[in-house]
Amino acid sequence: MEIINYLKESVKPSLLLSLVPMLLSLSSRLGADEPAKPAEPPAAAPAPAPAVQPPAQPPASPAPAAAEDPAVAAAKAELAKLMLERDRLMTENAIAKEKLAKELAARRMELERQTLQMEEEKAKAAREMEMARLAAERDNAKLKLESERLLLEVSITKAKSEMRITEVRMEETEARREISRLTTLIESKEKELSAAQYATQAKPAYLENPHADNRLIISDRRIALNGPIVARTADEIADRIDYFNNKDPRLPIFIVIDNSPGGSVMAGYKILRAMEGSKAPVYVVVKQFAASMAACITTLADKSFAYPNAQILHHQLSSMAFGNLTQQRESLKEIEEWWHRLAGPIAQKMGISAEDFIKQMYSRVSSGDWTEFADNAQKLKWVDVVVNDIQETGIVKHPDLAGTAPAAPRQAPLPSPGGASEIPLLSECVDEKGRPFMMLPRPNPKDVYYLYNPDQYYRVP
Repeated sequence: MEIINYLKESVKPSLLLSLVPMLLSLSSRLGADEPAKPAEPPAAAPAPAPAVQPPAQPPASPAPAAAEDPAVAAAKAELAKLMLERDRLMTENAIAKEKLAKELAARRMELERQTLQMEEEKAKAAREMEMARLAAERDNAKLKLESERLLLEVSITKAKSEMRITEVRMEETEARREISRLTTLIESKEKELSAAQYATQAKPAYLENPHADNRLIISDRRIALNGPIVARTADEIADRIDYFNNKDPRLPIFIVIDNSPGGSVMAGYKILRAMEGSKAPVYVVVKQFAASMAACITTLADKSFAYPNAQILHHQLSSMAFGNLTQQRESLKEIEEWWHRLAGPIAQKMGISAEDFIKQMYSRVSSGDWTEFADNAQKLKWVDVVVNDIQETGIVKHPDLAGTAPAAPRQAPLPSPGGASEIPLLSECVDEKGRPFMMLPRPNPKDVYYLYNPDQYYRVP
């Protein structure tokens, strides 16, 4: 009985159901092993359920009736309860299974309905897509036909345009051919005319010793020095000396003076320093007239040449100083220093003193403008060599091709009441009295003009 109670409390109903057959078997064995007891009135216990039938007992051998053990009776009663509980649970399980089956069937039907709906929608979408595809194919076919038509029209237009372009190109080619023929003819004529302007039979002669047999050979390494010597003149000559030195420091450079009245002492001194610093020998050639600063450059050159009738003029510096007496004395002191620097080397080359040089100037002419022809100037060492023949081998281009005729003098504007007149520098003008003149640049504050200017042709602003 204690076992039964323990099982009821601790074992689950489903497990009890599985233990019923085992309990029944145990009960039958207990009944067979125990001796028969006197029958007792049945205990007040619930009758076993009619639905549960005890297992059939094997026929017993005839024996005297004995009373049933209360424990067995209680176990049987308990077993009957368990069987009833089993039946109840089985019934509940069956009902739950039916409910679950019903719910599953409903859900299955809903799922099938949704699946069917999805398939219908899918089929509908497929039909719509198919219809859209067919419509797109129709549209594409129309567009393709239209595109082919347009391409054909474009091809036709392009073919017509190319045909027209070909015709135009043919016309252009024909015109270009004619132009080319005419251009070639013109160029040929121009080259013939141009060739006539060049001395093709001669080339510049580059000689390290250009003087021989009373003849001087000048190459194209020549620098022209004409007109007044100003700062621009010095810059151009110094630059050309540097250029010819960089080209070939062995061959001589020629500074050719046709006609120069002299000019700025600062500019002239720059030319002298450029000549002195030249690696190549610098020769000065006087063809007509070299005065003042130009004569100084000729005398102090490495070597100088001149035609016999070329004239060279030396004189003193002239002052254009203004101001009070003290200022004029200061200016005079600066002029004397310039004279010492320029005339001193000339007098030294002549073999006399600077004072004797001045005395001889005024003993020859009252103005002090000592002028000598080149053959006499050679004796005074103003020029080194007198030559009768000067060949300019560097002039191989017709002179008319290089420049134009000099412009006629123009009337200088009259001075305005409020300021200076606008007179162009280094250009020949005519003043209000009809006299030609040339306006020189204003000299630097410490500069002075070393210039032969007897008729005041050169003027300073």
